[in-house]
Amino acid sequence: MKVAVIGAGPAGLFVASQLKYSEVTVFEANSKPGVKLNITGKGRCNLTNACSVEEFMENVVTNPRFLYSALRSFTPTDTVEFFEKNGLRLVTERGRRVFPASNKASDVTATLVNLCKHNNTEFVYSQVKSVAKNQDESFNVTDSLGEIRNFDKLILCTGGISYPETGSDGSGYLLAKQLGHSITGPYPALVPIETNEDVSSLAFLDLKNVRVKVVDGKRTYEDFGDAEFFKKGLCGPTVLSLSSKINKSELSQLEIYLDLKPALTEETLENRLLREFAKKENKTVLDVAKTLLPTKMIAYYLSFCSVSGDKRTDRVTKEDRKNLIRGLKAMRFTVKRLSDVSRGIVTSGGVNVKEINPSDMQSKMVKGLYFAGEIIDVDALTGGYNIQIALSTARLVAEHINKVEKEKINGYSD
Repeated sequence: MKVAVIGAGPAGLFVASQLKYSEVTVFEANSKPGVKLNITGKGRCNLTNACSVEEFMENVVTNPRFLYSALRSFTPTDTVEFFEKNGLRLVTERGRRVFPASNKASDVTATLVNLCKHNNTEFVYSQVKSVAKNQDESFNVTDSLGEIRNFDKLILCTGGISYPETGSDGSGYLLAKQLGHSITGPYPALVPIETNEDVSSLAFLDLKNVRVKVVDGKRTYEDFGDAEFFKKGLCGPTVLSLSSKINKSELSQLEIYLDLKPALTEETLENRLLREFAKKENKTVLDVAKTLLPTKMIAYYLSFCSVSGDKRTDRVTKEDRKNLIRGLKAMRFTVKRLSDVSRGIVTSGGVNVKEINPSDMQSKMVKGLYFAGEIIDVDALTGGYNIQIALSTARLVAEHINKVEKEKINGYSD
């Protein structure tokens, strides 16, 4: 059996390495495999999260139920065992994030490529321009060189539309459409949030252990951890995660609140302010603010609170204290837009899951067509979840094709 795998990212490389009874050809638009994989996790590659399947599901934002069979078939534990069995030593860090011990994403790619070579996989470095289903159930694949090849099965692993310069340019969506599939979205995911407020003075300011809350009408999303300002708004781990939860909302209706002192209640903060004001008689509000916040943030904070930094502490009113506490516990921003989908860590959206069988990732519309990885309309938060999804869906594809081929070899019908 001849199988075409389009895309040499984690899903494509993994499925190619696992096909036991087939002649496998991997098409890759770049001049080498794993280009996007090599830059993930700032070049370190957070390839999974050492959690249970149930905990994993809590971090899947879009269509988690669709992934249940895939994740049960190939769990995060299976991923760790697989790579270590094949010579890649792994380490688990804060947040149960799993990385190669070498801190080199390229080692993950190299491991998968070596397994593909042992499996006699052929690599064709040319972009696929079109695919077509023939009357005999085979597929024609035409690449950018104009060469047409025929295959028995076709697996689309082209990724989404984030970081198009790495080859993840949405071309897989066009191929899926050529075979009759529909595409949901795409939407930005795991991206910075641009605000209507001018926060350019706060650019590159890191905030540790803060609570970020987004209010969307009656719904509230929140996260705790690190955040960061950039010239146009907010970013950092907490903000990126929240962006994936609001990317289908009416953005003009959203409000963001920063709790800069989540460990302290408003009552505790008021008592602290009163103590500070008492200690600093004949001092200013600016002097007290310096004990509460990073220097870079003070001017913006006082402006937000509408309290002058030059105001003497013995002249601070109850209303001033209320505003100063509000600035610490609920600094408010409004959303202008999410950063472009092309800058997202992953893409939200993709091939409609209603058109894919979750038990084997095969198209419900075209027999012999499979999908794996980010091209499917599933996405998760940061922490190794998205690469695990790529591996789990790819493994499910390989298991099904291997089973069909083994039955044929043993004399059973498909």
